[in-house]
Amino acid sequence: MRNQILDDLKTAMKNQDKERLSVIRMVKGAIQMSELNKKHELSDEEVIDVISKEIKSRKDSINEFQKGGREDLVQKTQSEIDILSEYLPKQLTSEELNAVIDKVFNEVKPESNKDMGKVMKQLKPLVNGKADMGLVSKIVKEKIG
Repeated sequence: MRNQILDDLKTAMKNQDKERLSVIRMVKGAIQMSELNKKHELSDEEVIDVISKEIKSRKDSINEFQKGGREDLVQKTQSEIDILSEYLPKQLTSEELNAVIDKVFNEVKPESNKDMGKVMKQLKPLVNGKADMGLVSKIVKEKIG
């Protein structure tokens, strides 16, 4: 994953693709910062976590830009999300996601909202990077309630 990002960085430099170069440099910096904090080279799973956090941050920004009527920033931020999404695994469809959630529900058998942590703990490794964890959490809350 790291090598892919570095190769894409070089390609963006050669092609003088400023927007792509900017986004890749940003994610490379976020990965390096995370490595410094954790004091080890990140695994592909950890890199996916970093990229997912960057995407979530941008989605939050888009909501704020829309409230402020800044369509120019919404479009710019959405194109950054599109570039970052290329590094994530294929996203699960809603049917696939619901199937995974149902499988975990059958294993954990949650009885109340107190069991949400157990369900999410089982779900995270199965859907991390493949689905928006906020959406997963929302679906789980609905199913428990």
